[in-house]
Amino acid sequence: MSENKEQIKKISLAILIGLIAFFLSMILFNTTQASLLGLIAFLVVLWTNEGLPLAVVSLLPIVLFPAFGILSTKATSVNYAHPIIFLFLGGFLLAIAVEKSNLHIFISDKMLSLFPNTPRGIIFSLTITSGLLSSVLSNTTTSLLLMSIALFITTDIKLKLRFALAIAYGASVGGILTPIGTPPNLILLGIMSEKGMEPIAFFQWIWMVAPLVFLMFITVSLLLSVGVKNVSIQRKTIKKTLDATQKKILYLMGGLIILLLLNAPMEPFWGGLGLSEAGILLSMGLLLFMPPFNVLDWMDDKAKIPYRIMFLFGAGFSIAKAFGYTGLADEVASYLIVMTSLPPILLLLSVAMLITFTTEITSNTALISIMLPVIYSVAQQTGINATLFMMVATLCASYAFMLPIATPPNAIAMSSGAVDVKSMIRYGVVLNFVGIILIVLIAEFFFKGIL
Repeated sequence: MSENKEQIKKISLAILIGLIAFFLSMILFNTTQASLLGLIAFLVVLWTNEGLPLAVVSLLPIVLFPAFGILSTKATSVNYAHPIIFLFLGGFLLAIAVEKSNLHIFISDKMLSLFPNTPRGIIFSLTITSGLLSSVLSNTTTSLLLMSIALFITTDIKLKLRFALAIAYGASVGGILTPIGTPPNLILLGIMSEKGMEPIAFFQWIWMVAPLVFLMFITVSLLLSVGVKNVSIQRKTIKKTLDATQKKILYLMGGLIILLLLNAPMEPFWGGLGLSEAGILLSMGLLLFMPPFNVLDWMDDKAKIPYRIMFLFGAGFSIAKAFGYTGLADEVASYLIVMTSLPPILLLLSVAMLITFTTEITSNTALISIMLPVIYSVAQQTGINATLFMMVATLCASYAFMLPIATPPNAIAMSSGAVDVKSMIRYGVVLNFVGIILIVLIAEFFFKGIL
């Protein structure tokens, strides 16, 4: 009964905040637009306080948007079959195979062995290992897998805290390295496709963000290493050879990398194969069910497929669609246009600050789904580089380090019992500002020459 009462309180709070958002929005917007903002507030609160399961909340737009005259059922539900969702599905099937075969343990051990067995060395290795794995696996999965390893490396409480934060922060930092590393990246690509914008190829993305990721790896590792004593720590070793299944997966991933390289246009030398990246990743994931691989079994592994995240993507794309369809993006953009009188670098800084600190208290997926159409509309009305500003917003949405609710890796670090909120805020606020400054500088002096 107490659980039911708690759930009712959470749902009631979401309804109350939704109503408040609706009535406040009526001051500036029409009824349909205010209804959309009220519904978004309602959904965001439920996503945040978990009053209902994530998947259930993510499916509510299919019911609520038609009911409030925002989008038809067909116009809403089609967003749940967006090509980007199938790109994510293919990537996650590969991640399931890596986890099932314990290939991640082998890879992690190899990467950890590159650094000294000292607290500072392990902090560097955990940060980089977590980040690189998160670029191809879910940052949630990566954090969970590495956290169980890291907490048994030492019995020192202070070192446990730093190791846990190294994994959490490393996962957030590395998640932006590839388009499939974190949900906001995929939402950006989806919205760019919907708006008919020039796509960012897989390896072009990596080339663009690699300097930022490298600098943030160094920053996180150095910050968490301050004050640690350079004592030797013993780690357990694992078997040094790969079995047949692990080799099959490595061969498949190698083939995937080669195919993605061939598919990426490298003008003026090579125009690329022109294949769909979503189709490439999904096909590789499906091959895992077939001979000669036979790594995955549908009956055994279907429960591991993150349908709730796929539904969350659908909700995000539906919100983005509704923002454009109702004219709300243009209306909000009209109020933000005054900011475009700022020098370009200050405008980038304003966008980065807004997204980074708002993400601390809300879902980065929901936030980026709301803000990207607005930024696009501002760009259309003022002539600023839409791709540049949308890219900055997307990267900042993943770089929130202060609070447990900001990102899944932060929440996992907190749930480990090794991290307290005060420590997370102390380290996180420094990384927030460093991340903002680096993103803005790299965007201004590097991205502009590419986008």
